[in-house]
Amino acid sequence: MRPAPLAIVSLLCAGLGAVGALAIGKAAGWVGRAQTKTVVLPQAAAEPALTAAPTTIRVAKPLVGGTFDPAKLYARRAAGVVTIFSFFGSQSSGQAAQGSGFVVSESGYVLTSSHVITNVGSGSKTSAASHVYVEFSDRDRIPAKVVGWDLFDDVGLLKVDPTAHALEPVPLGDSARVVVGEPVAAIGSPFGKEDSLAVGVVSAAHRSIASLTSGYVVPDAIQTDTPINHGNSGGPLFDADGRVIGINAQIRSDSGASEGVGFAIPIDAARHSMRQLIAQGHVEYSYLGIKTQDLTPSAARRFGFGTTHGAVVVLVEAGSPAAKAGLRGASDEGFFNGNPSVPKNGDVIVAVDGRPVTSADDVLRMVSQQLVPGQRATLTIVRGTQRRRVSLVLGRRPAAPPA
Repeated sequence: MRPAPLAIVSLLCAGLGAVGALAIGKAAGWVGRAQTKTVVLPQAAAEPALTAAPTTIRVAKPLVGGTFDPAKLYARRAAGVVTIFSFFGSQSSGQAAQGSGFVVSESGYVLTSSHVITNVGSGSKTSAASHVYVEFSDRDRIPAKVVGWDLFDDVGLLKVDPTAHALEPVPLGDSARVVVGEPVAAIGSPFGKEDSLAVGVVSAAHRSIASLTSGYVVPDAIQTDTPINHGNSGGPLFDADGRVIGINAQIRSDSGASEGVGFAIPIDAARHSMRQLIAQGHVEYSYLGIKTQDLTPSAARRFGFGTTHGAVVVLVEAGSPAAKAGLRGASDEGFFNGNPSVPKNGDVIVAVDGRPVTSADDVLRMVSQQLVPGQRATLTIVRGTQRRRVSLVLGRRPAAPPA
């Protein structure tokens, strides 16, 4: 899979939810001692079943009507959005941080971002906050248990006692259907201001962004001009029908403030993580052990590739499933159309299990979201001008990508 590219501008979490960002938070005065403010598939066979959980996820009904009504959306959904307080060490003198989240089931499951409830980024082994509390719109606060987290996609899962407070689960939507220009709304606790509503549009869909909590990239992220500020991390991004299509996670900024470029983790990926966390308490992703790059028609013609679209293999990690299957990475690259590192050769993946591949993101999406470790997959590749099929057994994604 492709590792995260080096960012040319600073990436900030929208709610530096924990010690995972304390190095930044301390320098900017975002978090400190005794403070709680933060500024900053066709996969039925592949996904773990929910049978390991005591209950399944209830799907709430979407709002009726075909127009975007922020006031109605807020009135119907705000009760399902919560503020999350995480404490690391002593509750009276340790580190504390705040983020957002949302209730997804009557049994008490709450989705948020992994960096809200863990110490990721602290330099120590990742661990959960020692104490986590969920606060509802009526300001009632109850303790929550950390079920688990997914650092690859920055997803965290909590569980509260469903008898401790009335729960209003919000419905989950379909992020694969998100289109540019559709209206969206974010509800959360920016700068500690609970139950805040912000509206905007989807600025771009299917973005690949660097994960805040791992060395990999997150495919299919939703870019929005909806103000996503510090404290919004882990909160929901709703579509016009009041369905969650993403988890607000990042802002991209030169100044450190919201500048109209926010990103949300797609809810389809979050749902995939949640199912595994409920079933087994951790997540696993399948792994090929390659780096890939998009093949464009002009580059294909210039360097004599036997296809015009696909994912060019630029690196194969030694000992990986891809290496064992004989995949070949690029041995040479050159300057072309202003790009100094265009691969001149290498295998081109054009299908995974018969599903067409037109970009590097397609391979990442199919392998990580639709297949599981230990599963056998068939890659259709183009080597030179010849098309061939390669069968291999997928591995388990390591904590860090190949260098």
